[in-house]
Amino acid sequence: MADQETERTTGGIVGKLAGKAKETAGSVLGDNDLEREGRLQDAQADQELEARRERAEAEKREQEAQVESERAETERERERLQHEVAEERREGAAEQDRQAAEQRAQAEATKEQVRADAEQRAADQEADRLEQQARQAERTAEAVDPEENR
Repeated sequence: MADQETERTTGGIVGKLAGKAKETAGSVLGDNDLEREGRLQDAQADQELEARRERAEAEKREQEAQVESERAETERERERLQHEVAEERREGAAEQDRQAAEQRAQAEATKEQVRADAEQRAADQEADRLEQQARQAERTAEAVDPEENR
């Protein structure tokens, strides 16, 4: 048997097979140390395989957690962007409403101005007509009694 401090055993499946072989050879030969060494190597190989499996499972769980974290972050970003787009749409709609109201107010103001201008023209025409009537009346009065107006 090799010295325990310098002995190195192979792990994994090869170590398990070597351990079983040593255990069987020790049992057949009646070498308790070799048999014990085989059982130890077999147990160590089992532990290494279990450790590898646990490590692989832990890595898988970590990757799954990372994927879930990234998925959740992506979902939060998607929601944030949806809210941002909705807010931009609301702002755009509000701006369109404001512009439409401004255009309606401008059209109403223009209409009122046109109406006021028409009324002013009509009033000016009426004033001109009344002035002409007044001058005509003065001329008629002058013609009827030319000295009274002096």
